[in-house]
Amino acid sequence: MAGLRDFLSGDKGKIVGVAVLVVGLGFAVYVFKGSFGTDSAVANANERVFVDKETGKPFNVDLKAGMKIPIKAPSGKQTGYPAELCWWTKDGKIRKEPFAVLLNSVKGVDGPTFCPDCGRLVVGHNPRPAGPETKPPPTKEEYEARRKPDPKQKDTENRDER
Repeated sequence: MAGLRDFLSGDKGKIVGVAVLVVGLGFAVYVFKGSFGTDSAVANANERVFVDKETGKPFNVDLKAGMKIPIKAPSGKQTGYPAELCWWTKDGKIRKEPFAVLLNSVKGVDGPTFCPDCGRLVVGHNPRPAGPETKPPPTKEEYEARRKPDPKQKDTENRDER
């Protein structure tokens, strides 16, 4: 113990002691901030894209507690609604940057929503592609073709099969 005391009372020992103290304080601040500061995941989750219902233009919003929808859009009017993000191109490839879409249900229009940029189906909580093997959503034409009954199939719904 006497050797440590002698080392710390010298010039080099004081420098080492101050360096250890600074590193310890830095670590304490880091731990304190991590425990009580804003988590980066929370901050990222609060950054959202909205669309002005009147102009159709997207804009970014940092959500805050107590905000009500619709929010004030850059146009100055209370016409900002959360956007759904379309991650597809017309040829079914994945985009690098998403296209902001306002759902028909928000616009007060009946029927499904199709991206005005790529023409593919967009739904509420529109999923991001899981990877390059992900199948793209249908185009309007593909969607409507799937909805029409196939005239080649027999009507088996009312047929009694025994």
